[in-house]
Amino acid sequence: MNDASTADNRDLADDALLELRDVDLVYRALPALKKVSLRINQGQQWACVGPNGSGKTSLARVLSRQATHIAGEYLRSIVLKENGVAYVCFEQAKALCERDKKLDDSEFRADASDPGTTVRQLILGGRAADTDFPHWCAQLGIEHILDRGLRYISTGEMRKTLLLSAILSRPALLILDSPLDGLDQASQAAMSQLLDTLLQGDLNVLLLCRQLEDVPEGVSHAVVLDHGAILAQGSRDVLQRAAVKRLMQPPLPPLAPLPEATERGYALPSHGPLVELRDVTVSYGELQVLRKVSWRFERATHCCVSGPNGCGKTTLLSLITGDNHKAYGQDITLFGLKRGSGESVWDIKQKYGQIDTQLHLGFARGMQVIEVVVSGFFDTVGLFDDWGDAQKQRATEWLRALGLGDIQRESFDGLSFGLQRMVLLARAMVKSPIILLLDEPTLGLDGYHRRLILRAIDHIAENSDTQVIFVSHSAGDMPACINQLLTFVPGDDGFDVVCESDRR
Repeated sequence: MNDASTADNRDLADDALLELRDVDLVYRALPALKKVSLRINQGQQWACVGPNGSGKTSLARVLSRQATHIAGEYLRSIVLKENGVAYVCFEQAKALCERDKKLDDSEFRADASDPGTTVRQLILGGRAADTDFPHWCAQLGIEHILDRGLRYISTGEMRKTLLLSAILSRPALLILDSPLDGLDQASQAAMSQLLDTLLQGDLNVLLLCRQLEDVPEGVSHAVVLDHGAILAQGSRDVLQRAAVKRLMQPPLPPLAPLPEATERGYALPSHGPLVELRDVTVSYGELQVLRKVSWRFERATHCCVSGPNGCGKTTLLSLITGDNHKAYGQDITLFGLKRGSGESVWDIKQKYGQIDTQLHLGFARGMQVIEVVVSGFFDTVGLFDDWGDAQKQRATEWLRALGLGDIQRESFDGLSFGLQRMVLLARAMVKSPIILLLDEPTLGLDGYHRRLILRAIDHIAENSDTQVIFVSHSAGDMPACINQLLTFVPGDDGFDVVCESDRR
């Protein structure tokens, strides 16, 4: 094994920024990179393309020296040694928010509020603001959140914050992992313009892309990864090769009939909506997140909740799942019972099957796929209870129904990110929930796995009595079953909520 920290630029060409020579990386006893050789020259703009599980993140971790124990050589130019690599990815946001939660001392403060690390503090990192700071803040449209704590900004706002922090560090190489993920349509357009500006400038950029259509025109070179090995590399013309297109656009596996619904251990009222909110308002200090929101989620309804980053979608969900104490004292009815009438949080949660990115990234390690699915019976992120043949059989049936029957004995950790998301969908369905709650379920997925999960959701909606609440930053990326839209739209003071039903 070779510690990359000992590598130098002794054999690099004058115009080279970095070079990998026959690099292997093993992660959790599984090969993540296999004999990767790559040279990036100064002035070139690169994209690393591949489906979920192809090795893009592993390559970025090697280049940013987060993964240093490699076989092979990583040679760096003097400019790369001096200015370093900035790597912007979703996992950074998760780690920062978890750190701030641990340091939260609001219960000891007179105002009962601890903003934690602010956006401004993270971006500047202790540096004084120069003339570039307000310029880039305006470019990204984040002036209004500079003094807000990281825990109180949206996924898209966090992505912009991390990007600006990286740009102002003036690295020799900027690596961006799927920079358009988690952004609403307006923010995607603004981010695309910003990427075009970066790609035309002096900063060397490497974009990690899950889809061919995500590669901007300003990219001059591309490397395509398949299960940790290089399938193609060179000028961006390599993206047009037949082998690359086959890799990025494989056929979908067949689905099987859904298992019959299990007997539920609770009763529902015979009539009335499953969820109803009347003039619900939520504020945190001076920050108003929801304003007079009214919504009826009727029987036989499948709803898409959409709106810009930071509009309040996540807060709305936390009110109906029992996770937000702001629900008390509000006019909220869940499954026929007014919130605060004596029901427990677990009485509410047992009626939901749920998937979100936080659950996905925080799931317990070292489990087989079948064990992950069985854990859905207990609503745990690991398997800590005894389970029997009946639960195993039902989990197996759900994996087969979603086209995953051949992976039940595989390690969950060893699956691609997209297949992990599909396994979590089976986990959410094993207890036959009344409502399947999907918070940005396509976030982080390549085009193939996005089609896979949208098709599976439609399969569930058409062939069971489970109703779908699908949350997305854009109403354009949703399953065909949706017949109600709940849309957050900008108003005079914050966001208004508009409900459109009977769309089919």
